[in-house]
Parts: sequence; structure tokens; C-alpha cells
Amino acid sequence: MKIPVRWLTAAAAALLAIPSLSSAAETVKIGAAFSLTGNAAAYGAQQKAGVQQAIEDVNKSGKLKGVTLELILEDDATSKEQGIAVFQRFINRDKVSAIIGPTLSTTATAADPLAQQGKTPVVAVSNTAAKGITDIGDYVWRVSLTEAQVIPSALKAAQGKLGFKNAAILYGNDDVFTKGGFDVMKASLEAAGIPIVDIQTFATKDRDFNAQLTALKAKNPDFLMVSALVEQAAAIVSQARQLGWNVPIMGGNGFNSPKLMANAGPAAEGVMVGTAWNKASTDPVNLAFIAAQKARGNDPDQFCAQAYTGVLVIADAIAQAGMKGGRDDIKAGFAKVKDLPTPLGKFSFLPSRDGNHAAAVQIVKGGKFEILQ
Repeated sequence: MKIPVRWLTAAAAALLAIPSLSSAAETVKIGAAFSLTGNAAAYGAQQKAGVQQAIEDVNKSGKLKGVTLELILEDDATSKEQGIAVFQRFINRDKVSAIIGPTLSTTATAADPLAQQGKTPVVAVSNTAAKGITDIGDYVWRVSLTEAQVIPSALKAAQGKLGFKNAAILYGNDDVFTKGGFDVMKASLEAAGIPIVDIQTFATKDRDFNAQLTALKAKNPDFLMVSALVEQAAAIVSQARQLGWNVPIMGGNGFNSPKLMANAGPAAEGVMVGTAWNKASTDPVNLAFIAAQKARGNDPDQFCAQAYTGVLVIADAIAQAGMKGGRDDIKAGFAKVKDLPTPLGKFSFLPSRDGNHAAAVQIVKGGKFEILQ
């Protein structure tokens, strides 16, 4: 695929938006902990692709004069224990200046305290649990929008489109991410005055959801909200349709992966999900990012875009700190990141150290995510 020059120019312009100062040559090590194996591997593969591209783009741009970013990538294996071990190596052995990841909020709640204790800045690029991430401490920052930032607006858009009168919820009750998603879904429905006719739960290792779906179907809700990781999400959607239940379904952030459609097939048609990344955006930076990913043979998703943005944020922090790549330099630089051009849109940090940019709502059409109009 030939990438239009105007898109490459746009990407270069985004990198050039990073302030320019000169300093002595320096290599800044960035650790990335992603779920390359385990239950969240579908997300980790996309994050890996995004981070690798971003590191190359920043280094090739020459904007960080005298500074070269070096990526150290490890598998957190969708495991608290492995996440902790990876963070320990990053902090104590590799002496990284910043860490991106881990993939899941559950792993982050276990590993991020080590980074806080070791005064090593962390950029969360997919941890969307509304509580417990940036609360860990002032070295923990977040690019990914929380479920609390996305779900209420997504629910409002869906109700405006469908006009449903009540709803039911199905969620994983043994995972920080899926439990946090449920909390936001429940609160959002209550705030919107939408009655909840039933709530069912499952464990992250479950693969048969027929009992829960049958119980929910018996209550005849107009709308179903589901907080699940993509492996379970695809099975839930498929099994609901196999039961002949065609209720409209809206997922949490765990649904935001092409693997939903790959695994669920036609059953995924019409499924909606709030998203932190508007793939249909015609912003030149976003178009350049997508084109570069496709040239690498990858169809990027939200997790890829967020991981790519995480590197841009670190690069901007280094520049804001006067081309200094120490741990405290980067932490101080984060506070100055404002309206940074990224595939997610103009990015800034809130005082809470959470990310701030526009959200959108996607719907599956023809086996692909499209922005809900």
C-alpha cells in the first residue's frame, strides 16, 4: 500500500509539534509490558504493533535531538504475578525511564505500586477501570479513557438511536476491569433513569454463558450491556444469538477488538461499544497512523492507537523537560503535555493524571466497526 505524502507530512507535523531543544546524546529506555499471551493476548498484539511503530517514528523524526528511544518489550502474560516480575526487571535491572502498560487493569493494580515505590513513571494505555489506577500515586498516568469517561455518552447515543425503555447487565465479577465496567454501566443506567430488570455474573475462565443468558432473556429486557474481555464477549454474543435472542447489545471497552468479529462472526452484527478512538476520523495524524499500520500488514484497533499515543506522550514529556530523559524529568514533562496531536485526537492530561480527548461510539456493520451515526 502506498502511503499518500500528505499523510506522512501530517504525521511528521505531529512529531514536530513536540518542542525542540538540544542536549547531549542520550538513549532513553522505555519498558512496555503487554499481554502477548494469556486471556488478553488479542489486545497485547495490537499494543505491540502500535508501540513499535511509534518508537520508530519518533526516532526517525529527529525531533528529540540528541535523544534516542530504546524499547524493551516483555510479556505480562495476562497475569498479576508475571506483571509484577516484569515491572521489577524494568525498574531494577533495565533501569528504564518510563513504563508503558500493563494491558489489563487487574495486572496494573498489582504492578503499578512497584513503579510508584521505585519512582518510575507509568503510562497506562489500556487500563480503563474508573478507580484504583491513577489513585496508586503521582508516577502513574493514563492515556486510555476510563469506562466512566466513555460509557455514559455511549449509552446516551444508543438510547437516542434505539429508544429502549429498560436494560439488563452481564459482567465478569472476578476481574478489576470487568467489575469496574459493570459499576459504571449500572450507575449510567440509573443516572439515565433506565430500569435494570436483571443482573447476571460470570467468571473470566467461563466459556458457557447459556444459563446466564437464558435467565436474562426470561426477563425480556430491551437492551443488554456486557462487561467482558473479548474472548468471553465473542462467546456471549454468539450464544445469545444461538438462543434466538436478538436483543441489542452494548459492550464495554473489552469489546474493542477485531477479534470480536473474527470469533463471533455474523452474530456480532449490530453490537455497539463506546470507544476512545474514532477510527473514521479524517484527522491527518490518524490517517497517517492507519496507513502505516496497514503497510505493516496490521489492521489497527483502539489498543494499537492508544499504545502508539503512549509513546508520543513520553516523547513530548522528554521534550517538555528540555530533552532530559530521567524518570523525574519525564514525570515533570507529563504535566506540560497539552493538545498533543495523536491518532486519538488532541491529547492532554487532566489534573487527575487521566487522559482527556474526545470519545466515540462504534457499531459492527459488515463485520467491521463503524462509527455510530
